[in-house]
Parts: sequence; structure tokens; C-alpha cells
Amino acid sequence: MIDFEEELKKFQPSLEVEEVEEAIYSHDLTDMTDILQEMFKEVRKK
Repeated sequence: MIDFEEELKKFQPSLEVEEVEEAIYSHDLTDMTDILQEMFKEVRKK
């Protein structure tokens, strides 16, 4: 059976939308567009 008091002690609220946006945009993530651009640059050099 679930011990609700124990589960409440472990609870951590999720990030708000603004905090999520900040967390995402603060990381320099490579996406598929970046990879394709690099590939096209390499092909053009040859």
C-alpha cells in the first residue's frame, strides 16, 4: 500500500514554464539543423 506521508516527503515540484525555458536555452544543444548545416559545409568544401 502507498504511504502518502512518505511520498509527500519525497515530492519535488516540477519546474514552471519560465524556469524550463531558461534551463533549455541556457544549454548549447546541437540539434538536427546544426548537424545538417555542418554536413553541407563539409560537402561544399570538397
